[in-house]
Amino acid sequence: MNRQELISQIKKKKSYLCIGLDTDIEKIPDHLKLVTDPVFEFNRQIIDATQHVAVAYKLNTAFYEANGTRGWESLRKTLEYIPQNCFTIADAKRGDIGNTSALYARAFFEQMDFDAITVAPYMGEDSVKPFLLFKNKWVILLAHTSNPGSADFQLIESKVTDRRLYEEVMLKAQGWAAPDQLMFVVGATQAEKMKHIRELAPDCFFLVPGVGAQGGDLDIISSNGMNRDCGLLVNSSRAIIYASAGKDFAKAAANEAERLQRIMENHLTTKELL
Repeated sequence: MNRQELISQIKKKKSYLCIGLDTDIEKIPDHLKLVTDPVFEFNRQIIDATQHVAVAYKLNTAFYEANGTRGWESLRKTLEYIPQNCFTIADAKRGDIGNTSALYARAFFEQMDFDAITVAPYMGEDSVKPFLLFKNKWVILLAHTSNPGSADFQLIESKVTDRRLYEEVMLKAQGWAAPDQLMFVVGATQAEKMKHIRELAPDCFFLVPGVGAQGGDLDIISSNGMNRDCGLLVNSSRAIIYASAGKDFAKAAANEAERLQRIMENHLTTKELL
């Protein structure tokens, strides 16, 4: 999916909601555990219930890898089931020396056909560039994440530039790719910094995880993080997919997704993006 197609879906659905299908078999409703592939069945019903307001779905590969070959099969079936008009993200956080990254890129872009993959920038340009060689595929580079340990390295200041490490990453990476291929992960718990972070990368999209269970403020993120194309994919995982543990789980997920979409529509309208 290219940038214009993504923007078109945001306007059509009046939403910039990304739903994280971080499906833990221990947390899905008990009645689903009787079917052949409980994880896929759970995902299928979530997708059916939310695709009218979800612009994107993010699959954290750890939740599937942990189940071995069966998990990879659940991931494959889920990915194939997601509608073509939804942006798909492999939350895999890959990044290695160049030839290894090239193989990771082939795996996720050719074999699995995801639209985007999250990539760790620690090893530098040559570890990221192989992911940028695929047309209409995206790198979502880790920048300022929402976990408590993010301060350990991301906030270290350079004595040369007086910039923090995450700022250096964002500025440097924009020399590697245009904004139609490069996004950044910016945690929702960094909402208060969002205006400054937007100034660092005015034209790039941000994937913003952490709304919902992690307490990210959607209003602050939206007010301070939008650009002229919206520029946001705000992810919610647990708050949506585990909104209910009963047989009504899909309906409860839809209700929570629709609640977030209404907030998003208001911000899109306020910014005159609809």
